Amino acid sequence: MTNSIEEILNTDAMFVIGSNTTENHPIIGSTMKQAIKNGAKLIVADPRKIELADYADVFLQLKPGTNIALLNGMMNVILEKGLQNKEYIEERCENFEELKEIIKEYTPERVAEICGVNTEDIIKAACIYAEADKAGIYYTMGITQHTTGTAGVMSVSNLALLCGNVGKESSGVNPLRGQNNVQGACDMGGLPADLPGYQKVFKPEVIEKFEKAWNAKLSSKVGMTIPEIFNGAHDGSIKFLYIMGENPMVSDPDINHVKKSLENVDFLVVQDIFMTETSAFADVILPAASFAEKDGTFSNTERRIQRVRKAINPVGDSKPDWQILMELMNFLGYKKTYSNPSEIMDEIASVTPSYGGIDYERIENVGIQWPCLDKNHPGTKYLHKTAIARGRGLFMPAEYTESAEIPDKNYPYVFTTGRILYHYHTRTMTGRVDGINQIAPSSYVEINETTANRLGIENGDRVKLTSRRGQIETTAKITEIIDDDVLFMPFHFADGAANYLTNSAADPIAKIAELKVAAVKIEKVN
Repeated sequence: MTNSIEEILNTDAMFVIGSNTTENHPIIGSTMKQAIKNGAKLIVADPRKIELADYADVFLQLKPGTNIALLNGMMNVILEKGLQNKEYIEERCENFEELKEIIKEYTPERVAEICGVNTEDIIKAACIYAEADKAGIYYTMGITQHTTGTAGVMSVSNLALLCGNVGKESSGVNPLRGQNNVQGACDMGGLPADLPGYQKVFKPEVIEKFEKAWNAKLSSKVGMTIPEIFNGAHDGSIKFLYIMGENPMVSDPDINHVKKSLENVDFLVVQDIFMTETSAFADVILPAASFAEKDGTFSNTERRIQRVRKAINPVGDSKPDWQILMELMNFLGYKKTYSNPSEIMDEIASVTPSYGGIDYERIENVGIQWPCLDKNHPGTKYLHKTAIARGRGLFMPAEYTESAEIPDKNYPYVFTTGRILYHYHTRTMTGRVDGINQIAPSSYVEINETTANRLGIENGDRVKLTSRRGQIETTAKITEIIDDDVLFMPFHFADGAANYLTNSAADPIAKIAELKVAAVKIEKVN
């Protein structure tokens, strides 16, 4: 997030797109409701009539995969009405003329047809966002998990820059992270091209810096993304996999492909806190300690680095992740040792400028938001205050293109996936809680009442869904919150797992798979 969670309370307008916030980020969703009580306007764009739609001044129930068209249409309205922040654009941005050239083709009438929404609602949404003094955009994987995911994120950025909402309190571009330490994992170099602090491995000065700090020879080669790794495992070019705290046999697209990839590697190590569907394929399982059994930090969605404290000793033979990795690297010949996670954080601060002022004493009571450059720095509430980090805000206009797979006569329905309030990711933890399982015990597919009537499907019927990659059986849930000819499934469940159906076609830049749009057929199971 460029901004902070607490800033939502003082915003004038919120644009929530591709995020079921009240179910996936309930605390932030609750903060949004408080902002509405304080007088904030709300725009919601989602293929389902999520809870926040009930609070919205404008609800745009768009077709899955049409985010870029909608964002372009809103910008078209803003430019036609002269609502853009001209001074901000002139002083802080570049490439505006190229944006104008592309946006002029996205009239609200054309966009309404593409997205399946009303022209008037596009105009109203654009005006609410542009006329607000402080407006924030909040999105999740409904924007990113497409073959055009990178362009979708840049379109969000375009809209924010157009109205001067980057570098301003209670505004900004705010991706909401899907898990509790995804931000921290990225900060620490859990990306193919990055070392800690987003320092690029292909830059000689970066490699030189870390080689000196770690007294080791490092590769400057950019690594692979997860889809590329599984493709390599599938074709035999990757022989060894080490999977840590991840359950791709439920979470990743085209599970049949994942299964064949895991079966094809020569050696698989899985490190996790419980046995998972993925660990069933492992040659070696390393039992890891849970959050309650170790000390450390989490960096949350608003960039806040917070302490995690051990409540109980690790159960059985399990160990904290840092200790497992340290013992492994010692065994492999790198003899660096640490006595506790605080020492590791001191090393992180020494090589990561954005964490430069962080130590355990400073975050003993309250976490600090990076960038925190030194021990006297208070942390950063919101980014780009004095200037855009790259120098000037870059408009990156994108044309709308259809999803990689669209319905046809053989697979006539749009299939999309998401999360629900009651379960966390692949249920590695929540699936072991009896109370939660009484509320949400198994997989289901949401079907619009009109679609269900046409197919002779009733609530609670068993149905079979088939895509070009696989088929599953699940239970029908008839609802009015999804459009006709669109089907929605939560991906959490291993029984009738939604990701047997999803498409592994990926964004060419970020390489993220198109989990949010696939073509399927559905039939009642007799």
